[in-house]
Amino acid sequence: MFTGLTLGQGLIEARTPAPGGLALTIRPDFAWEEPLSLGESVAVSGVCLTVETLNPPAFTSFASQETLARSTLGVVTRVNLERALKLSDRLGGHLVSGHVEGRGRLTRARPLGRGLELEFYLPQELAALTVAKGSIAVDGVSLTVSLVGPNSFTVNLIPATLARTTLAELTPGQEVNLETDLLAKYVQKLLNKSGPTEGLTLEKLAAAGFL
Repeated sequence: MFTGLTLGQGLIEARTPAPGGLALTIRPDFAWEEPLSLGESVAVSGVCLTVETLNPPAFTSFASQETLARSTLGVVTRVNLERALKLSDRLGGHLVSGHVEGRGRLTRARPLGRGLELEFYLPQELAALTVAKGSIAVDGVSLTVSLVGPNSFTVNLIPATLARTTLAELTPGQEVNLETDLLAKYVQKLLNKSGPTEGLTLEKLAAAGFL
């Protein structure tokens, strides 16, 4: 489990073919507060990967074919990095599982004061799980949705986010990894069942302050 508050960036130095996927060698641009351990989880641009080998500061993780199909890890070079959440840590972002659901695409970037407004294409299957003022993880970065369209959403990035993540480097047409809010997915499953929740929508729950 992660928070979407990435610690910094890194570089995918190598992609080595492996049975069923690729072995990714990743080198952080920064020093971890504590050294990585074999078997621990690291979110790489939002994708939860397991540390399989260590050659500090670099580490290698396996990405399956399904992971590569759902995410951008097969093509991107620079990535956002975050270690798994400790139970004693502050939850400054939102609960992020590291299970990327699909890819979005940047459609528009507009300066907004000292920050940046970004609009992304949103796959139809994720639209129902995305609400204004709700949370979404874009390349592993926890963001608040400011606007939602039929197949799009807009977020506003503050200077600290721009400085720490790869989002400032995105160009229109570039794809990103998306993970919708974990709680919204459970709520949607409940709403799809008959019973006392019939007639509720994610929008109504968000308006009531539940999302």
